[in-house]
Amino acid sequence: MPAGDNRAMDSTRKLGLDADTLLTTTRAVRRRLDFERPVPRDLVDACLELALQAPNGSNLNPWHWVAIDDPGTIEAAARIYREAIADQIARPAHAFRDASRVPGHERLMESSRYLAENLHRAPVLLLPLIDGRLEDADLFVSASLWASVVPAVWSFMLALRERGLGSAWTTVHLTREREMAGLLDVPAERYTQVGLFPVAWTRGTDFRPAWRAPLEQVRSWNVWRPGAGS
Repeated sequence: MPAGDNRAMDSTRKLGLDADTLLTTTRAVRRRLDFERPVPRDLVDACLELALQAPNGSNLNPWHWVAIDDPGTIEAAARIYREAIADQIARPAHAFRDASRVPGHERLMESSRYLAENLHRAPVLLLPLIDGRLEDADLFVSASLWASVVPAVWSFMLALRERGLGSAWTTVHLTREREMAGLLDVPAERYTQVGLFPVAWTRGTDFRPAWRAPLEQVRSWNVWRPGAGS
């Protein structure tokens, strides 16, 4: 078996990554998702069991997780996703932050296009939900609810990585949140959708740390001084 190839990996086997490697090489995976290999439900559930151990406000567990493996439902969700992308492309260019100078930007855009074109082939999609609506919430309530689900979602992605799977945190479909809610029978008046996550085995497991702005450009001590390194 070639180095980094996990096609023959048993679903219960782990990569054995140390914590630092796991944290620095868990990537948003798009082009290297293996859409041909089924993902068993018990493996998704095993990763979710770990995710549920993440900290959350007052231990209220304010989440629900809709895992989708029905091909017809995945096809419909992918169509909503692509239509949401078309909506965003039609928006004025000034509505977006310019990321063209970020190293690897073109590669990132290409991988995003690839995912949009192939999302319907994903063996599993995951839709995390927050129990509560945020439209009229103040900053404290909004931050508290997001802080009660984001750690769990990241834990899920870490658990996937350790088992040879990957995902990408996508949010574009949220512009059509009600349409997705209708597809999946989500009570839209109660739950807020967090994102849409394709889940698949990865082609190889040899991921590396990504480019990030140097710490001294984004960290200051005691007072806000961007780029000062103080």
